[in-house]
Amino acid sequence: MTTASATSTRAPALRAIAVVVLVPLLAALALWAFAWPSARTAPRDVPLGVTGPASATTQLEKQLQQHEGAFEIHRYDDEAAARNAIEDRTVYGAVVATPQGPELLTASAASPLVAQMLRQAVAEQAAADGTRVKTVDVVATPAADPRGSALGASVLPLALAGLAGGAAVTLLGLRGASAVAALTGAAALVGVIAAAIAHSWLGALTGAWWAEAGVFALSTLAVSAAVAGLAALIGTAGIGVMSLVVMFLGNPFSAASSAPQMLPEPVGTIGQWLPPGAGASLLRSVSFFDGAAGRGPLLTLTWWAALGLGAVLLGTALKARATSTEPAAVRELATVG
Repeated sequence: MTTASATSTRAPALRAIAVVVLVPLLAALALWAFAWPSARTAPRDVPLGVTGPASATTQLEKQLQQHEGAFEIHRYDDEAAARNAIEDRTVYGAVVATPQGPELLTASAASPLVAQMLRQAVAEQAAADGTRVKTVDVVATPAADPRGSALGASVLPLALAGLAGGAAVTLLGLRGASAVAALTGAAALVGVIAAAIAHSWLGALTGAWWAEAGVFALSTLAVSAAVAGLAALIGTAGIGVMSLVVMFLGNPFSAASSAPQMLPEPVGTIGQWLPPGAGASLLRSVSFFDGAAGRGPLLTLTWWAALGLGAVLLGTALKARATSTEPAAVRELATVG
């Protein structure tokens, strides 16, 4: 058997082995990324305010600290200050000590899961003391989407749109300014369509319409620019790399349906550094809290988009330079020969 025929015989076997090995590895990675954070969801230093008379708040803090590591306690002078802290997204809720018993202030718009967890924790403690808890939802989710499901469900479609946009620009051979224009235009259109569906049709968002459309667009552009930018620098393999990052890290670590403090560390932090998590946090701030606490996720998305578009332009310039210098080198070798 010749060397060529032996090689051609081994090639299908090697590809089959690669499939047998890689598919289970990808399945294991997906199960780890999606199932592990969900199975370990629990409060970890969730910011929570307390206010009232000093003696009462001291007792409240002691009771809350029985949930070891669950809450990060912030003390406020009065109920108005606690409400302001909730509206500024400094805390997820607050417990107000009153003569009639504890009053719980929540913000289901910040996280329905955290609001439910706070109600359960405070109600259990109050029941042990023989009192009842009055609950006030300071910033509530819209009546059309009381569970806040639409915002959490928006993460995956936006990620897919970004991946598709970056891959399309790469595979169609768009470069330089043409690629930047295509990425920006597609993201802007995605933003308008997403706002029309989530805000105008479903009524799941209640903020400024164009601001929400801008968040949707920037979230999409952050992903699509990163995909196209990495592909411009290292080739089409960049599409696969960014797809793995966005789908197996960004999406399950986004905490869009819970809160970063409800995920295991450092998953909650990593998720906010990636476009899906930053996009969900910024959309929540813009839609329900007048932009409060939106600077961090806005900067994260902007950096992803800017670096991605910059990589697209850099990759184009490097390829143009390589193309322009190659003929000169060939001519020089020919002259020497």
